[in-house]
Amino acid sequence: MEKLRDRIAELKEQRDATILAHNYQLAEVQDIADFVGDSLDLSRKAAKTQAKVIVFCGVQFMAETAAIICPDKMVLLPEVAARCPMADMITPEALREKKKRDPGLLVVCYVNSSAEVKAESDICCTSANAVKIVKSLDGVDQVLFVPDQYLGQYVGKQTGKELIFWPGYCATHLRILPQDIVRLKRQYPGSRTYVHPECRPEVIELADEVQSTGGICRSVKESQAQDFIIGTEIGIIHRLRRENPEKRFLAASEQAVCPNMKLITLEKVLWSLEEMQYPVKVPEKIARKARAALDRMLSTV
Repeated sequence: MEKLRDRIAELKEQRDATILAHNYQLAEVQDIADFVGDSLDLSRKAAKTQAKVIVFCGVQFMAETAAIICPDKMVLLPEVAARCPMADMITPEALREKKKRDPGLLVVCYVNSSAEVKAESDICCTSANAVKIVKSLDGVDQVLFVPDQYLGQYVGKQTGKELIFWPGYCATHLRILPQDIVRLKRQYPGSRTYVHPECRPEVIELADEVQSTGGICRSVKESQAQDFIIGTEIGIIHRLRRENPEKRFLAASEQAVCPNMKLITLEKVLWSLEEMQYPVKVPEKIARKARAALDRMLSTV
C-alpha cells in the first residue's frame, strides 16, 4: 500500500496533477487526495486549480463538470464505469420533449446529471446551494427541478416555490429508512442527526439538520455534541472520524453504499496517472451551453 501511495505521489508531480475525491470515495482514495469534498466544493476547487491534470475520483457527471469548467485542463476519471444511476434517469431527449410540452418552464438542474442535460437547463445547483438557487428565481412562474424528486421536494418546502419534479432518485439514499433513525436515536440519546436532502421526506423529518456532505462536515466540527447519526452514503464516515477523532459517528444505515463510488481504488488511480486514462471530454457545443448553466450557479453562490 505504501509503495502504491509513493508511486502515485511521484507521478502526480511528474504529470503536474491534482487528485480530487468525493466524500463517498473509499478511505484509501480519500487519504491520497489533494482535496476531498462535496460536488460544490469540488467544482470550486477544479475551477481554481493551477494543475494541468485533474484526476477526478468520483463518478462520470462530476468529471464532466470539471472538464466543462476547466476546458484547458486534462480531466481523468480512473474508472470509466463509475456512473451515477440517478443521472441516468433523465436524458436530454426526454427533457427537450418536456420543454416542448410545457414552454416557458425554467429548468433547475441538479449537478447529478449529464453534460447534455445541463446543456438543456437554465441553471445548475448542488445539494449545498439548491435552496439558495431556487430562492433567487424571482418572477418565475414555473420551475422544473431535475432529476432528483426528493431534493426537489425538500427545496420546495424550504422556499415555498411551486416546483415540478422529475421522477428521479438516489437508490443509495432511499435505503436509509425512518426506522433506522428512530432506533439509533433511542440507542444514543443526546445524539445529533444530520441527513442529506436526497433522503426520503420521512427521514428528513427526523433530522436535526439537513445538509450536503460538505455541510455535514462543517456542522459536525462546530457542534458540541459527541454522538452523530449520519444519514448519507457511508463513505463520509471516514472523513468525519479523521477530522473529529474525539467524536462518535453512526451510519444511519450500513446499507447506504454507492457501489459506483467504490469502483475507484488506489491501483486505478495509479494506472490512470501512468496511462493518462480515462480522459473526460465534452463536445464544445454541449460544453458551451452546460457551462452557461454552471456559471449561473457559481455566480449566484
